[in-house]
Amino acid sequence: MIEYITSRHESGSSNAPDIPVLAGKRYLHTTTQPFGNCFNRRVDDKTRPRQLKWGCTLLTEKIEMNRFPAIVLFSTLAYGQLGSAPPVPAAPSGPVAPAPNLNNLENATKARALLDQAIQALGGDAYLNAQNKGEEGRVYSLHHGESRSVGVQYRMFTRYPDQDRLELIGRGNVVVPLPLVGIIVVSHEKKNKNDIVVVHNGGKGYEITYKGTAPEDPVELAAYLRRHQHSLHTVLQKWIHDPKVALFYDGTAIIDGKGTDQVTLVNGQNDSVTVNMDTYSHLPVKTSFTWRDPDDKQKNVEDEVYDNYKLVQGINTPHSITRNFNGEMTHQRFINTSQYNLPLSETLFDATVDYDPMKPMKKK
Repeated sequence: MIEYITSRHESGSSNAPDIPVLAGKRYLHTTTQPFGNCFNRRVDDKTRPRQLKWGCTLLTEKIEMNRFPAIVLFSTLAYGQLGSAPPVPAAPSGPVAPAPNLNNLENATKARALLDQAIQALGGDAYLNAQNKGEEGRVYSLHHGESRSVGVQYRMFTRYPDQDRLELIGRGNVVVPLPLVGIIVVSHEKKNKNDIVVVHNGGKGYEITYKGTAPEDPVELAAYLRRHQHSLHTVLQKWIHDPKVALFYDGTAIIDGKGTDQVTLVNGQNDSVTVNMDTYSHLPVKTSFTWRDPDDKQKNVEDEVYDNYKLVQGINTPHSITRNFNGEMTHQRFINTSQYNLPLSETLFDATVDYDPMKPMKKK
């Protein structure tokens, strides 16, 4: 037989659970509900351990069976939230609105008006319809803003849009004005070794000396093509007609003591060029552009400054051009004579490579 007592008789607490006693031993039950109910069963001495175990097992199995549907439900909800992608919004049924044209904004309209004024100031149709140009004068190469020499007399012929011929004559020995007619032929005799001709035709460049005709140095050719792409003539003849080019009016700026209106053009490749125009005459004062060196990854700034405009055949032509690199003056060109629409020979811009500067010359 077993004796069944409650702990509240001993502790004085009315909330204490009942404590069964078996064979003179007290089985302390500290488990809270619902598992505590399995100990409140009257069994005999022989069957008590098994009954207690069975009672707890049965009750536990019942709880576990009741818990299973809840686990399945919550697992299904969690999988639905984590495993499925968010619903894709439906595509608009109507036509997609085109991107706004930045050049229709007030700022871009003012920028375009200033560029149009610059074209008119340069000569309008006479400037736009010019086929070629010839000039002669003196050019100086500078280092840290200081001249390296007394200058070199030169002739330069340009046939738009992508051909030019630069003739450096005598390397400073010639002082008489050069006519803008005929072709200067560089002799292969050493007495003419000071004469150098550089020809650009399309994207190719050639250097002609008394040794022969060789391809232009790749670094020099890349620099020339970069300047040509951002030149004033290319900007006013090509960039402004490209629908992918965005125009921005940047306000006013002082350039060489002159008040200017500044306009920046940005093309589809995120390449840009800035043009400064005189506030009163509207003539271009400066063009500038930036580029990043592929070797050292540094950004460089190149610009050209135009001055001493003279009217030539209805076209306002700068007769002083200064080129700067990262704020330092590198070249100056002073033009004595210039003409447009010359009867240039078709062979003026032809060149055929017959000399490799990397190989030693053959001895005669």
